Amino acid sequence: MRYRLMFGVGLAVGYILGSRAGRERYEQLKRMARRVSDNPAVQEAAGLVGAQVSKATGVARTKVGDVARDKLPFLQPRDGRGLDEHDETGTGWPREEKAVTPH
Repeated sequence: MRYRLMFGVGLAVGYILGSRAGRERYEQLKRMARRVSDNPAVQEAAGLVGAQVSKATGVARTKVGDVARDKLPFLQPRDGRGLDEHDETGTGWPREEKAVTPH
């Protein structure tokens, strides 16, 4: 029982001392990160990277959209072209040809 109590006290003391040291180091890292992020050169570089990512995303979206539009009929433009090929269910899938039965 005595060893468990000593272990518990040692654990608590270690936790308290470790958390104080950890908190101080955390605050130090936070101040350093804030100084770096407030640097005008870093902000300019981040702006350039953001612009490049936006441009690349736009190009990728256009390319993927073009490929998807060719492969998926429900992504066809709704400007009147090809609408007679689709059913009225709103799915955009091509209508199945119905066999004409004589009466």
